[in-house]
Amino acid sequence: MKNFKILSLFLLAMIGLNSCQTDDDVVFIAQEPDGFVLTNTILPEYILTSSTGSNLGERFTWNSADFGVQTNISYDLQRSILGDFSDAVLVGTTSSNEIAMTIGQMMAVATEAGLDANPTTPAPNTGAFSVRIRAYVGDGGSATQIFTEAKTISVVLQEAQTGGSGITESTWGIVGSGYNDWGDGGPDAKFYSTSTSNVFVSYVTLLTGEIKFRENSDWGNNFGDTGVDGILDAGGDNIAVTQGNYKITMNLNENTYTIEKFSWGVVGSGYNNWGDNGPDAKFYYDYLTDTFKVGVRLIAGEIKFRKNNTWGGDLGDNGADGTLEEGGDNIAVTAGHYAITLDLNSNKYTIEAADIWGMVGSGYNDWGDGGPDFALTEVHPNIWMGDIATFIDGEVKFRLNNSWDTNLGDDGANGSLEAGGANIAVVAGKYRIFMDLTDNTYKFYKLQ
Repeated sequence: MKNFKILSLFLLAMIGLNSCQTDDDVVFIAQEPDGFVLTNTILPEYILTSSTGSNLGERFTWNSADFGVQTNISYDLQRSILGDFSDAVLVGTTSSNEIAMTIGQMMAVATEAGLDANPTTPAPNTGAFSVRIRAYVGDGGSATQIFTEAKTISVVLQEAQTGGSGITESTWGIVGSGYNDWGDGGPDAKFYSTSTSNVFVSYVTLLTGEIKFRENSDWGNNFGDTGVDGILDAGGDNIAVTQGNYKITMNLNENTYTIEKFSWGVVGSGYNNWGDNGPDAKFYYDYLTDTFKVGVRLIAGEIKFRKNNTWGGDLGDNGADGTLEEGGDNIAVTAGHYAITLDLNSNKYTIEAADIWGMVGSGYNDWGDGGPDFALTEVHPNIWMGDIATFIDGEVKFRLNNSWDTNLGDDGANGSLEAGGANIAVVAGKYRIFMDLTDNTYKFYKLQ
């Protein structure tokens, strides 16, 4: 990439008064642009799908330009496919220090560059383009402009993932002190499409606090409930919630919403002594398959599946054939690590021996002496999560199947995982944990 560095640029504006020259000349001096830089972190890769076209792709931020005098400055976000900006195209203009680019705008550039989401076509689905910020005064004449360095945006053009379920991620999400500390504790909780247009559902673990619903993780379009009447009001009051697992439905056809207690879990002598030794093992929703999944360590015994950690409507298996029946027989299990899937559409379940990642450490279970590891669930291929883990001050690592044979740490304290890497320092609090084994990264989102 070519960096533009203008050492000094003088524009003398001569102001005439009664045909006399004055000393009130205005001089713009474009300072060394070293301090005029893009300040946001560029992701290693941006995944682009048409179903999320209106979502925020990246919000570019930068330091203010300096022209030597106090004056109004305009900023252009430019993009280039060639990389040298001989083909520069204007994305947007602002007088502030930030400007957003949607996934849809990124997709337009990718398409122009010849990328294709369909893997059966000869065209590639990966590529890159460049962006930079142009600063100028007046009408933008070339004599008064400077540029930031260029940044490379690597993109992957994908078809919307549905996994055959037909369900897609919505542009709407849940934000608040009751979920992600108003955005400071991680991304908004996703809503998903349903069989009814403009009706969306989310399965979420909340904390005691308040929430709202907003689109594209941005406050430009958000709903609350001013009358505490289940009616969605644009920009309305925060919605009070208490800690627990919930199914939240948002109906934009009628501008209504519902919040109901909802969770499925594993209970039994094979897990938690029929509830006497702790809560049930919670299932997580996978929209790609429209099923509920959990990664769990079992002991020899029997289990069942029940809703909201209570009896009544529990599911067992009368024929030991993988079919769920309400109030059915207990399901015999042997000791080991398992991935369990519930398909409530077909009333089927599977229990498969599997490698299960967990969290261990002085910050959680005294390196295993204080109980089993905090089990994570593979909700999508190579995407693992767990909520909510309560840490104390200390250190943690990821390990497979409660054993040190395979473990991951972080040598650089940079969010990247290495086999046998260094312990990860944590501070006391409640966290959501995400681990992405497609790029060996992890996130701890602190909630309280």
